[in-house]
Amino acid sequence: MAISFPDIDPNAFVIPVVGLPIRWYALAYIVGLLAGWRIIVALMRRPKLWGGSPPMAPEKVEDLLTAVVLGVVLGGRLGFVLFYEPGYYLTHPAEVLKVWEGGMSFHGGFLGVTLACIWFAWRNKIGLLRLADAVAMVAPIGLFLGRIANFIKPELWGRPTDEPWGVIFPVEAAQVCGGIAGQVDGFCARHPSQLYEAGLEGIVLGSVLWGLALFGRGLLRPGLAVGVFLTGYGCARAFVEFFRQPDAEFQGPGNPLGYALQFGDYGLTMGQILSLPMIAVGLFFAIRALKRARA
Repeated sequence: MAISFPDIDPNAFVIPVVGLPIRWYALAYIVGLLAGWRIIVALMRRPKLWGGSPPMAPEKVEDLLTAVVLGVVLGGRLGFVLFYEPGYYLTHPAEVLKVWEGGMSFHGGFLGVTLACIWFAWRNKIGLLRLADAVAMVAPIGLFLGRIANFIKPELWGRPTDEPWGVIFPVEAAQVCGGIAGQVDGFCARHPSQLYEAGLEGIVLGSVLWGLALFGRGLLRPGLAVGVFLTGYGCARAFVEFFRQPDAEFQGPGNPLGYALQFGDYGLTMGQILSLPMIAVGLFFAIRALKRARA
């Protein structure tokens, strides 16, 4: 028993006259960034959430959006190229520019946004932690939309599974089960790991952050929201890695689970390795913010 992949047009819509198709992947980025922009503007207009003094004027958020867009696109793409497929892009350098075809790394995008926020805070003399808290509040929106787009594309599917909610992805590479698990009437059913991530990184993490801000006075403690976000995302990503299809560049006869760092029969995937520093940094900021609140 398995679920057939839904019949979804890869194009969200086509712009009339010019006939330019807009894919779900691009739409997810556009909607996520615009929604984040408007929500941060709304947060800046609620001084009470910040103890009477928001990090910046609402009018400055548009400038922040520009910096974040550059950080997301450049960091996300370069992160994917360097972390996951450096060999391929070294021999096909022109492919690096084809962002619209997919291939973005969250960890790379995170580093890009971090650098953008550091620059923006320095240039505008804004408290970096309070700015980071504001960005952390809206990040789950983009994560949710991005993972849904990954599912629709489809890409980043999960490992073969016999569970009844396994999905038969209509991609040739996804139909190579490599074993008995997942085989259903000649097809390979896989974990819809993109949806697992959308739920954990988007809905669950977003609910925790907004509950903390609205009912737990979370934005009054600089660094708490970004600390919770980093810890929550890192834990969610590390957990879902157990269900995601291993990265092909690390997978081999002696490493069927695609560990980037292997210790005998055990190891860590690249996603888990990159998530560990996020968890450590997130715990540091969260604990530091809570200690300062009690002082």
